Amino acid sequence: MSSRITLRQLQAFIAVAQAQSFTRAAERLNLAQPIVSGLVRDLEAEVGFRLFNRTTRRVEPTDAALEFLHDVERINDNVEMALRRARDIGLRRRGHIAVGAPPLLAAALMPHAMADFAQHSPDITVTLVDRPIADLHQMLKDGELHLAIGTFLRVDPSITRRSLVTDSFSLLCRIDHPLAALKRPRWRDLEGHALIALRGGNGIREQLERGYAAAGLTAEPAHEFSQLATVIAMVEAGFGLTVLPLYGLTALPSEQLIARPLSNPSLKREFDVVHRADRTLSPGALAFIESLGRAARDLKRRHTTAVTRD
Repeated sequence: MSSRITLRQLQAFIAVAQAQSFTRAAERLNLAQPIVSGLVRDLEAEVGFRLFNRTTRRVEPTDAALEFLHDVERINDNVEMALRRARDIGLRRRGHIAVGAPPLLAAALMPHAMADFAQHSPDITVTLVDRPIADLHQMLKDGELHLAIGTFLRVDPSITRRSLVTDSFSLLCRIDHPLAALKRPRWRDLEGHALIALRGGNGIREQLERGYAAAGLTAEPAHEFSQLATVIAMVEAGFGLTVLPLYGLTALPSEQLIARPLSNPSLKREFDVVHRADRTLSPGALAFIESLGRAARDLKRRHTTAVTRD
């Protein structure tokens, strides 16, 4: 099809063929009759044959036009369907969003965010990917994710970030641990107590080491594990204490453990929701960011209350 053929020409052709009248077709299209005649004439020039036989009583499609009409009607139906889908996307009635988050953050935050989003946009599907930050960054760059949540490099021109929540760190120990009696323990209070920690190479371990260093201490774990569940189980069994961000308290398995906010220094960790800088977010993705914000604020409020209660 020539690139000079327009949708308006095709719609004028369909309207005249169905109405068998240029006047009635013009009324149906809400156009002046000379404009409809001009559109049909221009289309005839493009296809190279006459589209209508004109009599004094009515207008009838030529045999060639009838064959052409089937294809044109299919094209018009496809365009109308595409426009309906586009409107649904704009109104958040359909669509798909792929979102990534580190495993612990995914477990703590994403179920609440997805449930909130489903209430407002039930026909948009959300795929959750729980992978390490480095993997999520690459998947975002490769176009496999629309959004990613976590702590990313502050200087990265390839991504656009929106601040989601500021998290802090807490001491986690058994309720019968000596430090459990302190309402606001300091980092230096951890000296001399067995530390259970995640292995190096993740944000939680890096922040833990920063806190120890700021207090003039060296983080020397008595035990190191790859999974947070193992760390918490060892703390519960009485092998030592650990340090977790507030959102990590989602994984607490029993009332035998207590969390206390750490101070001096009071370390903060920024969590962002990011997307590729060269991509425009869909209305659905923007709405999902709003759900993330509500879920993050609620999570922080609940866990802040939990670590400061008596």
